[in-house]
Amino acid sequence: MATAVHRNGNLSAVSLQVFVLVGFGGGSEIQALLFAVFLVLYVVTVLGNLTMIMVITLDARLHSPMYFFLKNLSFVDLCYSSVIAPNALANFLSASKVISFAGCATQFFFFSLLATTETFLLAVMAYDRFMAICSPLRYPVTMCPMTCVRLVLGTFCVGCLNSIVQTSLTFQLPFCSSNRIDHFYCDVPPLLQLACASTALNELFLFGLCGFIIVSTTLAVLVSYGYITVTILRMHSGSGRHKVFSTCGSHLTAVSLFYGTLFVMYAQPGALTSMEQGKVVSIFYTLVIPMLNPLIYSLRNKDVKDALWRLGQRHNLVRAVRGCPEVRGNASV
Repeated sequence: MATAVHRNGNLSAVSLQVFVLVGFGGGSEIQALLFAVFLVLYVVTVLGNLTMIMVITLDARLHSPMYFFLKNLSFVDLCYSSVIAPNALANFLSASKVISFAGCATQFFFFSLLATTETFLLAVMAYDRFMAICSPLRYPVTMCPMTCVRLVLGTFCVGCLNSIVQTSLTFQLPFCSSNRIDHFYCDVPPLLQLACASTALNELFLFGLCGFIIVSTTLAVLVSYGYITVTILRMHSGSGRHKVFSTCGSHLTAVSLFYGTLFVMYAQPGALTSMEQGKVVSIFYTLVIPMLNPLIYSLRNKDVKDALWRLGQRHNLVRAVRGCPEVRGNASV
């Protein structure tokens, strides 16, 4: 059950219909600046991740398990940021900053689903690199297309399960202290501050589930890269070592950024008390990291850069054929 709060602060017995996303403080100039920053981050995120999805889909040389997982990571990042950014951008230009109760629950459900999915997907990508480098002969059989699809579906299923638990536990609480969420999107820590009942169970599940997810996936990544490091050190080829380090370095960078910010926000005591810190950290894992991932994986990956070059050459050739009758006639011959 939820109760509404009028402007004068008095509680009403009417069911709560809306929340107010307080977001960031400041006047209209600060809001305009934040709008511009969020818009740039979101546009670059969309363009970068769509480019990765398109390049991996169109280039046959990138049809391998590693790039299949990378394409799914780009898809998750694209959806992940789209759950948060458009509503935040609208609120920067709005005086009311209102979100409905159902809209808040829906936003949180998909946010939790996609965040958990990405956490496990990064661990799956580490396992894929472990199999490719440490067991190259068994790799084609172990990481066959059907196995890759099952692993990705498994990450989404785990994400959905965690999201159902967190959403149902959070939105069954009675909210009667206020309807003003001290954040720029619907998340558990600021919502728990509005509850007028005990949130001990919710905090236990938040720290317990998030702690288990982050610790277990981090261990999977560390163990995988522990074996990978040993294997790399045994390599005699300097060029082979450099290529492996380049590929794995990109993944470790993405893992460190994402897991680090999630740990600061959800898996440590006191995460519920510092909302200002939480807002800043949230910008990193909802917008900055999804924006950086395509750059990390493309700038440090020769295969992706070569694929982008081939795609550009193909596009230029098509334009030349369409624009020149003689070239079009020769191409048809």
